[in-house]
Amino acid sequence: MAILFTFLLGIGNFALQRAVLECRHRLLRDLPPLIRRLGGRASLAAEFCLLLGALLLVASGHAEWGWAYLAYSVLNGFSAWLILSHRL
Repeated sequence: MAILFTFLLGIGNFALQRAVLECRHRLLRDLPPLIRRLGGRASLAAEFCLLLGALLLVASGHAEWGWAYLAYSVLNGFSAWLILSHRL
């Protein structure tokens, strides 16, 4: 059950990341040229590595990493909300 929950959180994190990348916020426009040229692929790759690590740790019996990934997801969701609602 913890694996499924972590996986669903990962799907939500990917959706939020994609929405932030497509919103064309001024914070994204002010990024250095090298990072802009990657088009967000590096951040999606980092998101994938975080999800993979959390899934592997949860699958090996370390359920507390699922809680840590939940905390990361809450912070990620809050920051995405700030960016998408133009409060930042």
